[in-house]
Amino acid sequence: MKTTGKRVLVTGGAGFIGSNFIHYILNKYDDYEIVNFDKLTYAGNLENLADIQDDKRYRFIRGDICDREAVAAAIKDADIVINFAAESHVDRSIEDPGSFIQTDVFGTFVLLEASRNNEVSLYVQISTDEVYGSIENGSFKETDPLKPNSPYSASKAGADMIVRSFNKTYGLPIIITRSSNNFGPNQYPEKVIPLFVTNLIDDIPVPLYGDGMNVRDWIYIEDNCAGIDFAIHKGEPGEIYNIGGGNERPNIWITRKILEIMGKPESMIKYVKDRPGHDRRYSVNYDKLKSLGWNPKYDFESALERTVMWYQQNEKWWRKLKR
Repeated sequence: MKTTGKRVLVTGGAGFIGSNFIHYILNKYDDYEIVNFDKLTYAGNLENLADIQDDKRYRFIRGDICDREAVAAAIKDADIVINFAAESHVDRSIEDPGSFIQTDVFGTFVLLEASRNNEVSLYVQISTDEVYGSIENGSFKETDPLKPNSPYSASKAGADMIVRSFNKTYGLPIIITRSSNNFGPNQYPEKVIPLFVTNLIDDIPVPLYGDGMNVRDWIYIEDNCAGIDFAIHKGEPGEIYNIGGGNERPNIWITRKILEIMGKPESMIKYVKDRPGHDRRYSVNYDKLKSLGWNPKYDFESALERTVMWYQQNEKWWRKLKR
């Protein structure tokens, strides 16, 4: 795809990954215009974008992806639609699965219909490695069946299937990216790394599920943004691309590393009852995107230290969110 003069509709752009992606694109391309369409739920925060609010290439519209009229108005003249908007916390999905199905499945359908009606050149669905379910050995490839185990991952898998169907049935050009666990600045403090860091700043114990041996692959946020950008510009419409960091670690390792960085004792770990349906291990094979020339560039441990430092230096940002 050409990389000049693109008008992009980003949904969920005030959230963690979306806001980092908007910064990444505006820093990389001078001739891109971005419309950020976000409902501003608890995880959407315009402070994440305060530094670019006066950039002429950027515009914000408050709206819900489930609102057909609002989506139709926002999508007008867009060349590319990138859907970051989603309910995304597993614990919340266990308590309230209906809101996840509404936003993640029906909202995606509304965006796809609007994209088809406006003949956009590309629709990009931001998905997750959690749609594959748990794997004991090896790593999931893009062709592996989806076996989600939580209402959250099931809602994301359902969205992926609908996106694929619009490509096969209507010929809508689509790309799906499935990334491993993201971490970095501006992540809402319900997620494990910012939750643990902010707890420890206040000398509050960190709640670790089960035996702490659940394994996740971690990717620094900027590497994921670069991977999404790479898939858009080097990938093929109709394809799915896994985006991994190559940093598989048990949760107990992550916890101990954060304690070490922050100079806190292991007695700050509070083991808590495991959550229902807790997947044991996530792992994705991302050779497909690597074969196009992409690789993660951030060293995991230094990126983790950098992330801890960001939360230490930005208490004003996260304190009101935790309250």
